[in-house]
Amino acid sequence: MPPAEAVRPAYGSGCLSDLLGSVAAAQGVDGFTNVLDLPRADRFVVWMVDGLGWHNLVSEAEDAPFLADQALAPATDPGEPRTLTAPVPSTTTTSLTCLGTSTPPGVHGMVGYAFRLPGAKGAVLNPLTWNLPHSPRMVQSTPTVLERLEDQLAVTTVSLARFADSGLTQAALRGGQFHGLSDETDDAARCEAVVAAAERGRRSLVYAYERRLDLVGHTTGWRTREWREQLRSCDRAVREVRAALPDDVVLIVTGDHGMIDVPQDQRLLIEDEPDLIAGIDCVAGEPRFRQLWSDREDAVWVARRWADVLGERAWVRTRDEAIDDGWFGPVADGLRARIGDVLVAMRDDSALMTRTARYEYGMVGMHGSLTAPEMTVPLLVYRP
Repeated sequence: MPPAEAVRPAYGSGCLSDLLGSVAAAQGVDGFTNVLDLPRADRFVVWMVDGLGWHNLVSEAEDAPFLADQALAPATDPGEPRTLTAPVPSTTTTSLTCLGTSTPPGVHGMVGYAFRLPGAKGAVLNPLTWNLPHSPRMVQSTPTVLERLEDQLAVTTVSLARFADSGLTQAALRGGQFHGLSDETDDAARCEAVVAAAERGRRSLVYAYERRLDLVGHTTGWRTREWREQLRSCDRAVREVRAALPDDVVLIVTGDHGMIDVPQDQRLLIEDEPDLIAGIDCVAGEPRFRQLWSDREDAVWVARRWADVLGERAWVRTRDEAIDDGWFGPVADGLRARIGDVLVAMRDDSALMTRTARYEYGMVGMHGSLTAPEMTVPLLVYRP
């Protein structure tokens, strides 16, 4: 099988970073552009399914008839998009911040699952756990779409209650009201909350987040009975909320990334490879998309050495090369150092493990790289 080709993030034309801005424009809010050509409406629900990739969905279409029927139905408009790209890296932190701010990673600065903060003396921030004392608003200062809309629309987030004050929420999706769910398995409560929020005010925007598909995929892999069962549950929940929503509400279902299963024999431990670990001062990112910093060696030489070892298994780029290639969109000068000196994105079904992140050893499903299964997510628009 030939190595996978990279999927370029479609910033400004068909990326997750274009979704909420297009929704706002479709609601008639000034200052936004409807680049996705969404239907005009006063009420929108954006339903984010963490880990729902386009390729994962259509491969298991029988287990998600409501979602798959919309994904695979003949388009009434030949130009109607059914997919978006994730940003680079294709990971929750970056994707949700792109969604929330309607900007590429190079603008908002949440450039990966875990990345160095220059102002923190080289410490690595993991935004999912927010392990550093830095303020989320300092780390990510770009106003969110929800903030920009909260004085003009009834804006609501429906998600787990414990996420209300999390660092990632405050960085990526702050703004509007937050309706916290105490039990994420209670789909009836989620449906009720979404419908009530959609009915608030003359115009409304609801962002609903569901993470269970991603959790199962990481634990068991996506080609498993457990994953298909969770996909069926997700499909049923979306069908029920669409049926319960008022007729004037546009429901949009999307994902933040797809997923690839990584066999045990395709895992390379960085510390066991002298030509990889030599001269590396910091390994961050995640197994499918590593970010490397070297305070002692030139990045070009580090990249060349990693490329020689990994060959066609990976795309290896220096920071400057990745920026020039459009991986992060335009990058603000003050944010460049957050991106690794060298970036390593896996092309096949392999992964780069490290002893500094042993908790990653138990994952089966992974993501982060630029392959089509990881980068392509559905854009399912259920019109009134």
